Amino acid sequence: MGKIGGFKEYERIDENTIEVQERVLNYNEFTLPLAKNAIKEQGSRCMDCGIPFCHSACPLGNLIPDFNDMVHEEEWQSALEILQSTNNFPEFTGRLCPAPCEKSCVLGLIEAPVAIENIEKNIIERGFAEGWIKPQPPKKRTGKTVAVIGSGPAGLATAQQLNRAGHLVTVFERDDKIGGLLRYGIPNFKLEKAIIDRRVAILEAEGIVFKTNINVGVNFPVQELYAFDAIVLCGGASERRSLPTKGIESKGVVQAMDFLTQQTKVLYGETIPNQITATEKNVIVIGGGDTGSDCIGTSNRQGAKSVTNFEILPKPPVERSETTPWPFWPLQLKTSSSHEEGCERNWLINTKEFITDEKGNLTALKTVEVSWKISPGQRPQLIEKEGSEKIWPCELVLLALGFTGPEKTLSDQLGLEIDERNNYKATQYKTNKPNIFTAGDMRRGQSLIVWAISEGREAAREVDLFLMGYTDLPTKGKGDLPSL
Repeated sequence: MGKIGGFKEYERIDENTIEVQERVLNYNEFTLPLAKNAIKEQGSRCMDCGIPFCHSACPLGNLIPDFNDMVHEEEWQSALEILQSTNNFPEFTGRLCPAPCEKSCVLGLIEAPVAIENIEKNIIERGFAEGWIKPQPPKKRTGKTVAVIGSGPAGLATAQQLNRAGHLVTVFERDDKIGGLLRYGIPNFKLEKAIIDRRVAILEAEGIVFKTNINVGVNFPVQELYAFDAIVLCGGASERRSLPTKGIESKGVVQAMDFLTQQTKVLYGETIPNQITATEKNVIVIGGGDTGSDCIGTSNRQGAKSVTNFEILPKPPVERSETTPWPFWPLQLKTSSSHEEGCERNWLINTKEFITDEKGNLTALKTVEVSWKISPGQRPQLIEKEGSEKIWPCELVLLALGFTGPEKTLSDQLGLEIDERNNYKATQYKTNKPNIFTAGDMRRGQSLIVWAISEGREAAREVDLFLMGYTDLPTKGKGDLPSL
């Protein structure tokens, strides 16, 4: 422990943010960094527990007490080395991760947990500012070639790890720029795209080849992949969930990702014919997760007349639920920065019909209040409350309902098996084809960025073992990088 009793001396302090009235006028990140001394104090709050539950809860196995201690000691370069030994992209997780580590922090049992995510963000940003983060090309090449399909966090982590092992890696991306959902699925006010570009430049300098506008199986024959010694599918879960509701095809009922992607592309100068916008409209966002929150923040920035959020589940408790005790991920009400910017939130409400005018344009939707009947051994049953129907005027509905699994283009053409959850079936990241692997949301289903990076790292280890018969790539929670 860097400072004995530091958790009793210092309170948790989070980043400040630009006032709502100002930040909704643009799409820039709006957090205000803490002073270096304040970050040191936050690192000093770490109790260096005998059993670091934070470390166990992190899908990457980040060595959290270790880098917290280095921050306390103001050994920032050592903190960076420790952080990067397990996490390829702390600049992404430090901004976007829901921080399961903090929810399992032992200090959180009695007071606010250690501000692990913010410490992580400050370490990596200090590293970039000081010029400590440099390309690490391998000292020798194996001559083995690997194709990585998809450039989201799983694909990028896979690519970097395999490149460091000395393999020749090519990443194929169907969009016009690298990043996957990091690029087009997450608004700029949460992740400015220069952050992605900064990292991609390093990966290119390390020797990774990126090819964009290539949709494997559509405008690029899958047969050409067999020229590579190994193939890793990291395309993500992109089949969007819809609703079996009357009027779902109405003009004005839009998938959240279409809405978010268009706005990001417009920010970077692309012209979108008939762009979907929330300007001067009554907007209803269906879905209470992070994507729904992103739609709320974007709608407010576009100048929506009103923004309302529907969630079919009950309102979570403000404090941790007894059903999810520490150190598990808690069932607990989450209020995002986008919610704070203006939104009416509603729980236990189900959409019954989308109402249109004679031209098919959305004008309103009909809802009903619901409850859930829980019976042991049975699936929860949705019960509608009689006489609770209500009409909500709206001109734009955004469906933020998550994803049902990966697209089947690649699995069909490559002859891959699908598991019971509609994902690409894999054992130790290996599909039923000997040189084809899969990782990230495509393998495990829709999940967190931190899980995607973890999947990419673990898949890379399996690919390296397949190609070479041995591997020096680290596994979860182990920080030793290969010496080449």
